[in-house]
Amino acid sequence: MTDSHKRVLVTGGAGFLGSHLCERLVSAGHDVICLDNLFTSQKHNIAHLLDQPNFEFVRHDVTEPITLEVDLIYNMACPASPVHYQYNPIKTMKVSVMGAINMLGMAKRTGARILQASTSEVYGDPTAEHHPQKESYRGNVNPIGIRACYDEGKRAAETLFFDYWREHNVDIRVVRIFNTYGPRMHPYDGRVVTNFIVQALKGEDLTLYGDGSQTRSFCYVDDLVDVIMAHMNNDSKSGDPQDAFVGPVNIGNPGEFTIKQLAEKVIELTGSGSKLTTLPLPKDDPLQRKPDISLAKKELGWEPKVPLEEGLKKTIAYFKSVDLDSFRRPTDHTAHKNSERSRI
Repeated sequence: MTDSHKRVLVTGGAGFLGSHLCERLVSAGHDVICLDNLFTSQKHNIAHLLDQPNFEFVRHDVTEPITLEVDLIYNMACPASPVHYQYNPIKTMKVSVMGAINMLGMAKRTGARILQASTSEVYGDPTAEHHPQKESYRGNVNPIGIRACYDEGKRAAETLFFDYWREHNVDIRVVRIFNTYGPRMHPYDGRVVTNFIVQALKGEDLTLYGDGSQTRSFCYVDDLVDVIMAHMNNDSKSGDPQDAFVGPVNIGNPGEFTIKQLAEKVIELTGSGSKLTTLPLPKDDPLQRKPDISLAKKELGWEPKVPLEEGLKKTIAYFKSVDLDSFRRPTDHTAHKNSERSRI
């Protein structure tokens, strides 16, 4: 897959991860179609690519059918932060399920290889005996909770990918993405890295949900793009999709930090005088999140290289370089409200 230039479709290509992927693919000389409806993404993420002869932007909603002729499909489209995916939970589920069906149908028709950007959220809130998370862990997900539109949507998408692989011999690849950060993140996406950096740069107190003892692992975006492309380009020895290593495979950085440690590091690197403040923990928010990446090491020869401090410095520099007021403000959402009605 790496020897010749390909016609490549990236859904969600104007988003944080998608734009970095498009940039890398364009630089490699591939003909890239970026498909995005710009709901949570930003057109300025790809502005520097618009005058490239091998790049095309198509404004389109992945839940609607589209006919394109391509060799590779990176299915990255989906709101990925709670403040965005809980804004319209039914739409979020449609993007995961109907978007997967539309892209898998395209892959079946064209013979394209297709990669699904799944998520660590398929594991839900893992129990202590399943930490760090291996791909064999089937998860602890609340199917009727406020995060289920994303968690269960991504689980359903994985089901569809493997059914198309088994039933129609579609050439699939599946990655489960753990927390990723870097330049071009939306400053108001509600994720912990962006929250802390924006609050620190504005001199506001940094908000911890709970006591800050919950843990996360943070992978810099360049490392993540490396492994996504490595998995896409990982051919089966026989050429038969049934013989390929298709995944799912965990991708992320296994370095584990508490949320409080992250907050303190952001304050240090920004030189901010911000203090720490606390709010109640959101419902169904996982207490632990750390990937076991032994499978990625074995099958793809990959492990992350960028340490947290180096990646944070680059991300902080990006946020300092942009006009934060030019971004759309947060949508009304329930991501951090603790008074949700629940039947459990």
